[in-house]
Amino acid sequence: MHARKLPLVAALVALPLSTPAIAADHLDTPTVTADPAADIGDLYAWTSPDGRRLNLVMDVVGRRFSDQVQYVFHVDSGAAYGDTTSATTVGCRFDAAGLAQCWAGRQDRAQGDAGAGDGIEGRDHRFRVFAGLRDDPYFNNVRGTRAALDAAGAAITRGAAPADATGFHRFDKDTLAAIREKWRHTRDGPPANFLAGWKTGALVVSVDLDVVTAGGPMLAVWGTTEKRRLASAGDDPLPALPGAPIDRMGRALTGNALLGTLAEEDIADQLKEAYNRADPPGWSAFATEIARNLALYDSFDGIAGNQWLADASVATPARYQRLARLLADDRLWVDSRRTTCREYLAVERAAFGAPNADCGGRTPNENVNAVFRSLLIRGTADTVDDGVDRDDHEHSTTAFPFLAAP
Repeated sequence: MHARKLPLVAALVALPLSTPAIAADHLDTPTVTADPAADIGDLYAWTSPDGRRLNLVMDVVGRRFSDQVQYVFHVDSGAAYGDTTSATTVGCRFDAAGLAQCWAGRQDRAQGDAGAGDGIEGRDHRFRVFAGLRDDPYFNNVRGTRAALDAAGAAITRGAAPADATGFHRFDKDTLAAIREKWRHTRDGPPANFLAGWKTGALVVSVDLDVVTAGGPMLAVWGTTEKRRLASAGDDPLPALPGAPIDRMGRALTGNALLGTLAEEDIADQLKEAYNRADPPGWSAFATEIARNLALYDSFDGIAGNQWLADASVATPARYQRLARLLADDRLWVDSRRTTCREYLAVERAAFGAPNADCGGRTPNENVNAVFRSLLIRGTADTVDDGVDRDDHEHSTTAFPFLAAP
């Protein structure tokens, strides 16, 4: 696997330093990328149209699953957004031959070749698992994004974009125009999806909702890869014991886009290493760094304080703290009572007054870049800044294992 992947890795490494997100969480720190089989690229979660199951997908950058790593979905549940009272893990580990041992809380387990056909079903029929090579559904104009951020960074370096007391940068009109123009092109040509044709190892689970909703219908999902920990003699091997953390992900782009956005590579790596290994009580410590980079994104349209949840009346960095705190709690929220799932961050937006009839979460077809960046730049969720609005493959939200064949 590693030898086949080297040409693509070399192409990515050849991009300028501090390359932005290649996928929502692809190309992580050196510790994580040392083993692509432990490097989470993306996380997806949504309810099934019949309202019976939670669908989960974890992409890993490598094209196989390691027998030294366990892959875990954490599903916290509660009665309302922001308040969870119960936690369930759903996950798998693999042997050297690639055979899976998987669990859905303590209610079901499955074992076998999860990469064959439609995967494997739990012995009590509470969940189904697929683990194998699929097309990566994430899409992103990486080179255009890099060029736009380079233009912003160059202006800041030469002193042409002074920051006010909140951290908002006053870019001149020419720089703002250059940022917009570069973001929507690839090497001065039409915008191109850098990840077209990218293949990924996909762990796909469809689990009965009552397995993961012990605390209530509002679900907060995040994923981890962990160094596999062996059970002691006499221990039940499943659910697997928590292992040393390697990588984690909740929402798309938070870790890659808002930690050291324009920092030197070694500084950004240090931040992300700490971020990947932090447990939930430590996540709030990253809010200050996230807020600093939220101020940068707010600057990209030249209008101060129009970012979603920014408080334009505050003239200090506290202007961005409300959104920073929300994003630091890096869990992907799903309202399991809803069966329509088309709007990224729908649950979070509804918590702050937006109308909502959507489950939130994230399906393989959503343009998370447009929603995320547009909210951060202009406070709306409807603008595609990088010119790429769909993947090169069609993916399903109803037919297991959901992601298109490679």
